[in-house]
Amino acid sequence: MKKNILLALLSGALLACAWVTYGITALIFIALVPLLLMEARIRRDYQHTKRKVFALSYLAFLTWNIPTTWWIWYSTQIGAIFAILANTLLMTLTFFLYHIVAKRMNRKVSLVFLVAIWLSFEKFHLTWDVSWPWLNLGNVFSEQVTWIQWYEYTGTFGGSLWVWLVNIVLFIGLTDYLSTKNRKAFARKVGVAMLFFAIPVVISYFQYINYSEAGKKTINAIVLQPNIDPYQEKYALSNQEVGRLLVQLATENIDNQVNFIITPETVFAENIKLQDLPVSWEVSILRTLLSHYPNVNWIAGASMIEFVRDKAQTTSQSNYLPDYGFWYNDYNSAFLLNRNAEVPLYHKSKLVVAVENFPYQQVLKPILGETLINLGGTVALKTTQPERTAFAGVDTEGKAAPIICYETIYGEFVTGYIKKGANFLAILTNDAWWRDTQGYKQLLSYTRLRAIETRRSVARSANTGVSAFINGRGDILKTLPYGTRGSLKGTIALNDELTFYVQMGDYIARIAYFLAFFVFLYAVLRKREKGRSTTGN
Repeated sequence: MKKNILLALLSGALLACAWVTYGITALIFIALVPLLLMEARIRRDYQHTKRKVFALSYLAFLTWNIPTTWWIWYSTQIGAIFAILANTLLMTLTFFLYHIVAKRMNRKVSLVFLVAIWLSFEKFHLTWDVSWPWLNLGNVFSEQVTWIQWYEYTGTFGGSLWVWLVNIVLFIGLTDYLSTKNRKAFARKVGVAMLFFAIPVVISYFQYINYSEAGKKTINAIVLQPNIDPYQEKYALSNQEVGRLLVQLATENIDNQVNFIITPETVFAENIKLQDLPVSWEVSILRTLLSHYPNVNWIAGASMIEFVRDKAQTTSQSNYLPDYGFWYNDYNSAFLLNRNAEVPLYHKSKLVVAVENFPYQQVLKPILGETLINLGGTVALKTTQPERTAFAGVDTEGKAAPIICYETIYGEFVTGYIKKGANFLAILTNDAWWRDTQGYKQLLSYTRLRAIETRRSVARSANTGVSAFINGRGDILKTLPYGTRGSLKGTIALNDELTFYVQMGDYIARIAYFLAFFVFLYAVLRKREKGRSTTGN
């Protein structure tokens, strides 16, 4: 049993050591082999296997989750514990389903099921209310953009599939060698695994060197980095003070060629009444710059609130204040400000679990009360919107996708902006809650995946950093270092073409859903038929 424990720990350690911004990416192609060996050994050597596989799988995935996402602790301690333990459990249950099928089916079918059920789990983790897809396997290549230019066809699910294919080929080769000691057969399997690794890399490299943004229309943008400490200054500074700071930072780099200025997420932290936004102090302060540069388009992040007294106008995301007898909608928003009187809005629609939103609150709140609802964030539900919005600027062909922070990690979600006409990505984020850890570095890195999938350039404004400009093949062109106050000016290309991934979305995951369902159903029914046959004899 000690060897199986070591195999589980080894797999978790390799997964962690392969992860984004600090690890050695290539380790991902061997990281799952020890886990598969552990499961196969238990299935071979023990009669009662389920508890052992479950416990050791949990150990492996916990070893992966802790070092890669521990930094959540800085924004919410209870939320961090919940995220790590719950995500580990979901991974374990997914692998446990593979174990159940592997006990009933042959190796080829069960391994096909493993890939399908894991991709299904990753897709599920992108869509349900307790979504936390930070460790989806395809994200691991965000620093290796020369390897994954074909993400414009597959999205990150192509990367997850790639990881499993290479690991499974090596696993088959190793298990066959351990039973037959046939070195030539093992060498052939290693060779196949190397081809599975090398061919996508070669294809990607040719895509990378041949991709060009020459001839595309361009815009000039400024991203602002006010470097406001969310634990000390964010709620101490008034919106008016923040507005003046933003104008000051923008003035450092502005000229008549600038088309867009982008601020961080909720840089205006004091709630602005939704209906008062066009005539608010915040808008008035930003308009002082527009009086000198009328062609500029501000994209700014703000906390907003809307009071509702008519229950008929509320939604499932409205919050009720019984002491006052009315409801309110709480928004994390982006707005577009230019010389036009209208001020278009977008409300953040992918929310951070426990920090911004407690899932299934209408069901759980009557049971738990207020005690367990607040996991370091808010007891209020944030109000989202069903569709994406694209911000069209004045005197420019630029049309921005106003992506707010956490939304960055959702590939198919981001394609919704592109389908609305966005030809570049404007990312507003505040990663300062995680302090100077891997958290903000990883989120910046994941942004490169969205650039490749959509072939859209990125202008990213981060409160404390890292603010950046990224081109359509995922190269980081310019950055403003973490923990500095300033502004960054850059020129980015516009692209109106739709990639295959933008058009088709997560089609690989949808195929995996059907495949996993039918294989699992067949495995269960097959056992029942076998049991009936045995009973009849």
